[in-house]
Amino acid sequence: MLNKKLFKIALFSILFLGFVACDKDNEEDLLPAEILKESYTIDRFKVLNIATALPITAKLTWSINDSIISENADLDFISPFQKNYPLTLKVEINGESKIYTSSINVIKETGTYSRYISNVLDFRPAVGQFTNEIPQYVTGNTEANIIAAAKKAIVGSNTSMISLGGFGGYVVFGFDHTIPNRDGRDFKILGNAFWGNEANEARAGSCEPGIIMVAYDKNKNGKPDDDEWYEIAGSEYFKSTTIKNYEITYFKPDVNKEPMTGNEFWQFDTEYIKWQDNAGQSGYKVQNVFHNQSYYPLWIADASYTLKGTKIADNFYDQSGEGSYWVGKSFEFGYADNAPNNDEASNIDISWAVDKNGKYVKLPGIDFVKVYTAINQEAGWLGEVSTEVSGAYDLHLN
Repeated sequence: MLNKKLFKIALFSILFLGFVACDKDNEEDLLPAEILKESYTIDRFKVLNIATALPITAKLTWSINDSIISENADLDFISPFQKNYPLTLKVEINGESKIYTSSINVIKETGTYSRYISNVLDFRPAVGQFTNEIPQYVTGNTEANIIAAAKKAIVGSNTSMISLGGFGGYVVFGFDHTIPNRDGRDFKILGNAFWGNEANEARAGSCEPGIIMVAYDKNKNGKPDDDEWYEIAGSEYFKSTTIKNYEITYFKPDVNKEPMTGNEFWQFDTEYIKWQDNAGQSGYKVQNVFHNQSYYPLWIADASYTLKGTKIADNFYDQSGEGSYWVGKSFEFGYADNAPNNDEASNIDISWAVDKNGKYVKLPGIDFVKVYTAINQEAGWLGEVSTEVSGAYDLHLN
């Protein structure tokens, strides 16, 4: 009987040690001898992707010179500097850890990048007093012609301007390189905002804020097609006065309708273009005496069109109290045409980007930008609040 017990104990011990050995082997399999190449080479302003194909239970810490740069399974690395970076990856699985080392050699690109906008991919203004004027519509123009006109206006360093009209009017543009997401602000969008001279109006004058969306060209095809868009969460993003998923529909005006003249000298037709939104509100855009062209985009054949986005609170107010002096306040940060071009307040940080659920995201950089008018407001004789864009550029490329 004793021999049988000893035999069972011995057999159990052998099986237990076998299981332990198997587990140990599995852990060693999960921590292979090599994951990284000895070194990687990439051009400046291009994203290097290093994939590890490790199990989802693995904890990864990527570092350069003891500074953690990522804790994702894969690393997306970009730099504007011609430099060699020592790379360290620490992997932890089931209490076991291993350190891997490599280096990233960033080299000068062949050819020359431009810091400015290189292409306009889409342009659709909302109804507005400068629609069909900035840029100029010519009889017979198609949407492609108008996009080409917008491209001519804001691409490069010698630019003019385009107007996005009222709420939702937008432009989409891109760069010939990826703008890196580095510490601090990364790019600037140019408009025609200015601040007043009065001490108590230091950040007010004429500011017509536009929402900024950004996208990273992950599939590297040069188009913002399957790439996800992220909103730059400006100072108003999390406030209760901000409305997400706002939609407004503009209806084509009847050219044969008699204008409804208003009480003010500038009101040519107070019931010019009808609009309605998804919040149950509706009204009319006024045609003023200063601009007599159509305020509805003439290349759009449809009887109406809808624009969508995040709407922020009205920012213009009548300082005179008599309708003669309207002032547009600047918001704290994060919008286009919200601060003078020569002020750092018009610079944008890619780290402000959030996903559709309002969570901050860590992008390696951006290739595409969308700007749209963020406010649905009429500022008396000044007309609708309309974001203007006169260019943009990368703050990391000189």
